[in-house]
Amino acid sequence: MNINFEYHDVAASPRLEAFVGEKLNKLENKYDSIVGADVYFKKENTSNPEFGKICSIRLAIPGPTIFAETSLGSFEASVAKVITELRSQLQKRKEKLNSH
Repeated sequence: MNINFEYHDVAASPRLEAFVGEKLNKLENKYDSIVGADVYFKKENTSNPEFGKICSIRLAIPGPTIFAETSLGSFEASVAKVITELRSQLQKRKEKLNSH
């Protein structure tokens, strides 16, 4: 799987890229239709410490792309929540395809 990382107002982090890569590889092992992923990290100007670190992931799969985005207090927490949302969407897609 090809993973592209993009940072907006955030310094590139090999540790964060490794963390995301590990999570996406687990998804790819379960859902073999994943071709690639675009991962975006952004910082949002906010006074609330529980939000502001945004992670967006777009998965390239056959058919319509799957996208999820969330904003939490840390990038790791944002990544974990986005992966959970993507897993849910992939499961729905898989069930839909298996019913036909």
